[in-house]
Amino acid sequence: MLGRASIDILFFGELLLLGFVLSELIEMNLSVEKTICYAVSAVLLTGTFGLLLHGSIARIGIQALISDYVAKNLQLTMAIYENMGVSEDSIHLISNSLENIQYVLVRIFPSLVIGSTLFVAWVNLLIAKPMLTARKLFFSDFGSLNLWKAPDFLVWGAIGCGLTLLLPSKALKMFGLNGLIILMIVYFFEGIAIVSFYFEKKEFSRILRLFLYTLIVLQQIILFLIIGIGFFDTWLNFRRLGIKKNNGET
Repeated sequence: MLGRASIDILFFGELLLLGFVLSELIEMNLSVEKTICYAVSAVLLTGTFGLLLHGSIARIGIQALISDYVAKNLQLTMAIYENMGVSEDSIHLISNSLENIQYVLVRIFPSLVIGSTLFVAWVNLLIAKPMLTARKLFFSDFGSLNLWKAPDFLVWGAIGCGLTLLLPSKALKMFGLNGLIILMIVYFFEGIAIVSFYFEKKEFSRILRLFLYTLIVLQQIILFLIIGIGFFDTWLNFRRLGIKKNNGET
């Protein structure tokens, strides 16, 4: 229990650190990519050091530490399901799959941590802009974030990671799956930027935008659709960025 609590404390401590690092980087007036990447890298390096230190004190390897953490959280989840009145058949089915679920979760733990940190950093930037500008405090001019586009070369990384899932090697499959999860987060950013672009272009009301954004969060199918839009924007250029119109505008 102490190990799980220690990792949870470390996680929330990293979130606090993320806010501090972002605030410092914003004042350096860097690009949005550098701001996010530097902040996430600082947090991940600090977190890795914290895990190694915790493992050294507890005399347990980092993989065993993560495995134990995942196992205890899965047990807690099962207890919640039982209290919620989930049918015994469903609980029995999940219980029989716990070992496989734990195996996968432990091995995709790096991408889950990186992806969640990227997402939190991105949300922090979105929230910070109106708050800081309303108080007339400095905020880096990142430009219109709904015009943001992921570097084109990342698409080959996504394709490569997808192809590794077809290989017989479990190690390569897990490596590819980790990469794919991280890139899905990146393409979600691009996809939601495209959605925001058209919301603004069509002048949707704030209430309608809030409703649609909530729908995106709650509906997994729509969420994956947004990721797909971001991915295929490399070829389809949904916002027509860089294309000159007849009147000379871009």
